Amino acid sequence: MTIWNYWAETLSSKINIRLLVPAKGWVAFADQLDDEAKVTDRGSKDLIESALFNALSASNFIALTGAGASFCAKNADGEPQAPSMTDLWNAVKAAVGPANFAAVCAKFPKAVLNDNIEKLLSLCKVYLELNEAAAVDDADINAVKAFVKQAESCILSKVDFAGQRTTLTAHETFVRKIGRRGFRKARAKIFTTNYDLTLEEAARRLRFTVIDGFSHSLDQVYDRQHYELDIVRRDATKEAPDYIPSVFHLYKMHGSTDWRRIGSDVIRSRNNQIGQPVLIYPRSSKSQEAFDPPYLDMMGAFQAALREPDTALIVAGFGFNDDHISRPILSALESNLSLRLVICDPGFIQSENDLRGLAPAAPSHAIPVGGAHGNAFIEKIKSLAMRGDQRVHLLNGRFEDLADALPDLIGETDRERHVERVKVLRDQAI
Repeated sequence: MTIWNYWAETLSSKINIRLLVPAKGWVAFADQLDDEAKVTDRGSKDLIESALFNALSASNFIALTGAGASFCAKNADGEPQAPSMTDLWNAVKAAVGPANFAAVCAKFPKAVLNDNIEKLLSLCKVYLELNEAAAVDDADINAVKAFVKQAESCILSKVDFAGQRTTLTAHETFVRKIGRRGFRKARAKIFTTNYDLTLEEAARRLRFTVIDGFSHSLDQVYDRQHYELDIVRRDATKEAPDYIPSVFHLYKMHGSTDWRRIGSDVIRSRNNQIGQPVLIYPRSSKSQEAFDPPYLDMMGAFQAALREPDTALIVAGFGFNDDHISRPILSALESNLSLRLVICDPGFIQSENDLRGLAPAAPSHAIPVGGAHGNAFIEKIKSLAMRGDQRVHLLNGRFEDLADALPDLIGETDRERHVERVKVLRDQAI
C-alpha cells in the first residue's frame, strides 16, 4: 500500500490539504478539537486561505500545471482515461508487440528502466544520435526508428482523452476562479506541460475566452504576437475600451494534441492525417527541444512572467522533473523578492500511515516533516519554507483539492448564471 492508494480512496476537498509550518510540520486544514468540541490546536485553514487569496490578488498571477492535474479528469468506464507513465509504458508495449518491445529494451541491458517510457525513449534518442552515421539500411537502426515512431504515435493517441463528455469538475472550478479574478489586473496566465485539452474544454463549457497564441481565422494559425492582443467591448458612447471579464492566457509548454505543423505554420486541428504533431514527447532531450519554436515562445513568456514585480505563482500537479522549467522558478525565487510561490503536491508526505493514522488513532494534527525530498529542486524550495521565507507556501494535496480551496474573488456573474440557465433549458426535451 502506498500514499496513492490513500489518495485514490479520498474524495476531493480542501480539508485534505496540509500546510508545511516551520517547527510544527504538515498541519491539518481543520482545527483539532477535544471531546467537548473545543479547539485544542489551530489548523492551517486561515494560513492557506490567506496565501491563496494573496496569490490571486497579486498584480501578476501565474499558474503552472503538470501531469498530476489531469488525473482527476474522468471519462466513463471503458473509455480512455488520463494515462500515467506506467500506462504509457504498457500501451506502447501493446502497440509495438511484446517481442519488438523486448528487442528494443534488450539494446540497453544495463539500464534500469522500471517501466519508465521516458527513460526508454531517451535511450533510443541517444542510440540513434550515436549511430546517425550508420548505413541507411542498417536493420538495428531502422528497428529503433520504427519503434520510436510507433511509440510517439501511441502516446499521442493516449493523451488525447479529454472531450465533451469528460468530467472536468476540478478544471472548471480552477478555470472559473482564476479566469474571473479582477479584469482590471493583468490577465491570468496558465502554463501547462500537459498535451491534453482539459483546460480548453473547461473554458469552453464556462464560455470563458482563452488567448493561446492562435488566430481567430478559419484555419487557426499560431503566432506569438496574438498573446499581445486582448479582447474588449467597444461602446460608441465611451472613449475607453471596456475589457471583458473571464479571459485568461494559456501557454502549452510541451505542445498540444490539437497542434499540427504544416510547412512553417502551426495550426489547430485534431485531424491526425494532416501535418505533423507538435509535441515534446517524454524523453531527456525535451529540455533542448523546448527551445525550438513555438515552445521557445512559451518558455520566454514563462521566464518573463516570473521576473515581473508583485507576481504570484501557483504550481499543481508538476513534479519539478523538467530542469528547463524548474531552474527559472528557483532563479526567480533568488532574484525576485516580490515573487510569491504556492506549490500543491500530494507527494510531500510519503507515509500512508501518516495520512491515514494507525487505527484506532486518527492522523496526527501535525505530521513531522520527515527526510529530504527526492527532488533536488523541491528540497531547495522546501528549505526556504523551513527557514521561514514568507513568500513560499507548500501544500500537501492534489490539484482537485487546491481547486476547491482557491477563493472566489468575484461572485458568479449574470452572464454565467444565464449560461447555466440556457444549458438547463437546452437539456429539457420538447
